[in-house]
Amino acid sequence: MPKEELKFGVTTTDHMLEVDWNVKTGFGAPRITPYHNLSIDPASSSLHYALQCFEGMKAYIDDNDQIRMFRPMENMKRMNKSLDRLYMPQFDKEEWLACIKELLKVEKEWIPKGMGYSLYIRPTGISTHPFIGVGPAASCKLFVICSPVGPYYPTGFAPIKLLADPKYVRAWPGGTGNTKIGGNYAMGMQAGIEAQNKGYSQMLWLFGDNHEVTEVGTMNQFFVWINKDGEKEMVTAPLDGTILPGVTRDSVLQLARSWNEFKVTERVYNIHEIIEAIEEGRMIEAFGSGTAAIVSPVEGFKFLDTDYAIPLDKDNSSAKAGPITIRVSDAIQNCQYGKGEDPFGWSVVVE
Repeated sequence: MPKEELKFGVTTTDHMLEVDWNVKTGFGAPRITPYHNLSIDPASSSLHYALQCFEGMKAYIDDNDQIRMFRPMENMKRMNKSLDRLYMPQFDKEEWLACIKELLKVEKEWIPKGMGYSLYIRPTGISTHPFIGVGPAASCKLFVICSPVGPYYPTGFAPIKLLADPKYVRAWPGGTGNTKIGGNYAMGMQAGIEAQNKGYSQMLWLFGDNHEVTEVGTMNQFFVWINKDGEKEMVTAPLDGTILPGVTRDSVLQLARSWNEFKVTERVYNIHEIIEAIEEGRMIEAFGSGTAAIVSPVEGFKFLDTDYAIPLDKDNSSAKAGPITIRVSDAIQNCQYGKGEDPFGWSVVVE
């Protein structure tokens, strides 16, 4: 298939990585096998009680034909936290990453070359314990599959509009919003489809009576504005247990702080502050961040019965993204593909 025809998550590579665990003997030997269907007992608790989690990461080919990964250890750490939240076994992060690197070497020809192209990597953990009852998993499987993907925006940025509906809540204190488990995404399905049916791309998730802004769809959310003190500020929700600690989110924050050009804040804020900034002309730009898109420019949202427009670029009415959104995207992509500077040492060459 020509790489220009790749669709996200549709095509899979020839091989996969898997390892089994049980409570008596621990982890077995990891193995790279031809891609195949899994055979699990219909009573496996992953099918009944959502005892499963996953990660999303990518591999890239640089100009020297080397395989690169972007901050992969952060994904290993987060997956272990997800497993721990489900009371499932944690793995040795360095060893499991080494296994994933071996899989990438086997599948190197599947990694499409060119800026924006990559191999999406999906590490997954499931309970294979055949028990129709709520209890800890006595047996589990970890596996990794891969999918070649093209640019998230093949023809350039496609700004999105969001639906902010208070009746839907993504996560709550004491819940699992800070982990990457399947149940977090299943509960957002109906809300997401409703948003699309109303002409919006995704949900802008709110929480509580004050309508605190949390995330957008399956991404972390950022706003850039002039705050009430007259300062230029980038703001995003804090990691209070309800927010997924996105690797891209952390990268955006580190980059913005290193520029030292405006205030960067992680704090609780609400939709009413956003609306006030828009109405007073203080809003500069907004974007979501995640592995798939890196950044996704936001051009507006609907809250209750009103649509609110967010400028993409106040100085360029034809722009599809704001200058900070573009700058973040360029900086992260250059790092991912081994182009230019990598001051944080984020790009890892697979050797």
